[in-house]
Amino acid sequence: MAEASATPLGRLLREFGAYGLASAIGLGSDMALLALLVSVANVHYLVAATISFISAGILVHAISVRYVFRFRRVDRRALELSYFLALGVVGLLVNAAVIYFAVNVVHLHYMLGKLLAAGFTFCANFLLRRHFLFSAAPSLPARVS
Repeated sequence: MAEASATPLGRLLREFGAYGLASAIGLGSDMALLALLVSVANVHYLVAATISFISAGILVHAISVRYVFRFRRVDRRALELSYFLALGVVGLLVNAAVIYFAVNVVHLHYMLGKLLAAGFTFCANFLLRRHFLFSAAPSLPARVS
């Protein structure tokens, strides 16, 4: 019998699960750095959330290209990382908005706001990154001339 991940749906489900694990690792590092920056370094929570989000994005990229996605559309690794992080800007904006709303409107702790934001950004980041960076149909230039 053929391996389940050989079908497009099987591959999508395998990548989604693996990306979920990579994102969970990224979220752990994101939240740890966020707590450290706010509690120890006294950095404003929105600035700290931005720094920790970008740091976690770099970690998730490294895990994604090594373990999650088998196809890589962009040949140049630095350009691919730039696209990966640029697509993450959508998530960063959602992240900041949800944390701000959770803290200033609902009066939740910033770490709980971060958890809520992570839930909102996970699926969007997976779908955007898979579509633009890790699937066969070209959408972004692979090389800069």
